[in-house]
Amino acid sequence: QVQLVESGGGLVQAGGSLRLSCAASGSIFRFNTMGWYRQAPEKQRELVAVITSGGSTNYADSVKGRFTISRDNAKNTVYLQMNSLKPEDTAVYYCKGSYSSSAYYWGQGTQVTVSS
Repeated sequence: QVQLVESGGGLVQAGGSLRLSCAASGSIFRFNTMGWYRQAPEKQRELVAVITSGGSTNYADSVKGRFTISRDNAKNTVYLQMNSLKPEDTAVYYCKGSYSSSAYYWGQGTQVTVSS
């Protein structure tokens, strides 16, 4: 059983930065992709950014140029650097590790609140 534990969330003013971390209990190299998702109140969970085992990345249009996803296989950790934060970035951010479309794990989430 793999566990994913997010950290790094908090309260920040608009324009500020935060770095989220997702630490896995096992090797993240076995995941085909790792991603960050977010869910705002009364909204569906949405993709923020993903990174493949080969290092390819993909971002939601709303965060392109502001957020950067990266992974450190030696530390079994995936990061999300968030810059130029906006109030609409406020959400619970979740980490997801996927072996396939039907085999994946979620973390418990970390709250990010951006004040205007």
